[in-house]
Amino acid sequence: MSVYSQNIRENLLLALDTLRTHKFRSFLTVLGVLIGTMTVIAVASIITGLDSKLVSAAEQFGTRVLWVYKLQIGQPHRLTREERLRKPLTYDDAMAIRQQCPDVEAVSVAIFANLGQFGLQPTTAKYKGKDMLDAQFMGVTANYLQTATVSLADGRFFSQADELHRRDVAVIAATVRDRFFEHEDPVGKSIEVNGHTFEVVGVLDKFKGFIGDNPDDRDIMIPYSTYKKYYPDAKDNFLNVLAREGRLDQAMDEVRGLLRRRRHVKPSEPDNFGIATAESVVNNFRQILGTVALVMVVISSIGLLVGGIGVMNIMLVSVTERTREIGVRKAIGARRSDIKWQFLLEAMTLTGAGGTLGIILGWLLSFTIRHIIPSVPSTVPLWSIAAGFVVAVSVGLFFGLWPALKAARLDPIVALRYE
Repeated sequence: MSVYSQNIRENLLLALDTLRTHKFRSFLTVLGVLIGTMTVIAVASIITGLDSKLVSAAEQFGTRVLWVYKLQIGQPHRLTREERLRKPLTYDDAMAIRQQCPDVEAVSVAIFANLGQFGLQPTTAKYKGKDMLDAQFMGVTANYLQTATVSLADGRFFSQADELHRRDVAVIAATVRDRFFEHEDPVGKSIEVNGHTFEVVGVLDKFKGFIGDNPDDRDIMIPYSTYKKYYPDAKDNFLNVLAREGRLDQAMDEVRGLLRRRRHVKPSEPDNFGIATAESVVNNFRQILGTVALVMVVISSIGLLVGGIGVMNIMLVSVTERTREIGVRKAIGARRSDIKWQFLLEAMTLTGAGGTLGIILGWLLSFTIRHIIPSVPSTVPLWSIAAGFVVAVSVGLFFGLWPALKAARLDPIVALRYE
């Protein structure tokens, strides 16, 4: 073992001995570092879990689907006056896209009484004395399943005959089935929605959204023409456009160009409608997650700063308390670098111990969140553990430098006389 390695080992043992001697003082000193590191680990675990779930959800939504609506999907913001006054897309717009866009394979239309910026307004549904106050009621075309990347769990979907004859039939989502038909087969039963009775002909499979269960799992869908029969003034259309394999960008350009012409948008003006893909919605979510992560990093940095100041303060006190010890070490041959590294390693050991405890508590917090709130995934990435420990030790190195230099510069004669 080299002399250098032996000195590091001896200084590290001295630092650990100091921690053992002043356990409670050391804990209070690194409390800020502990909290800061724990926050970084917890936030990193939640964001990593959410990001993986976003990618999974994007794959489920498909890489060929365009969502077209009068407002931009996935970008929540305060609506401008122009956005509030925008005319909705029409059924004829959907038919024009299907007929005039060569890179579009299929187009389905969903119609709502009022979709709004933040989603479909809840509707009350009833079955045998049971009320569902948050159902989502809409009319859809018969080819909806082709473009919506969902599948049937039971029964059938609407046929062209149902649309043509405006029949009172409905397809319900999984959550509606669970609330109304927990112990019976829903197919063939009748439910009431807004005073109108519909026969259930099919049930959709469960469908996961970007975060937790998808709100569409509360859907009650009826044929497009039937919806217009009961709500002739409804005009809010939402288009699902399925692009041909490998032609998503081309299909988007064709749809955008066609709608700009149909809606008389001048070349110098922005679109007065929104087109989104699963990837664009995921990117919007990631921007929000990035902002949250930045805020949490700033908050945790404050904790690390407070912890670092506490470490500097306690190390300065330690230098004063051990002045005579420093004088003795220098008198028997210790160099300035030996004294400096003794106190630097003590500070780094102090914050490293706080960081390690913060990592453990952060992992426990992540584990707790994952089991208490399953819809909020949390997975501790290895990089966050390494980063948390390195940052904690770096805090000790930075804030311990001044006390270490002060100790190293003490005059041995003056230090020996210190009482």
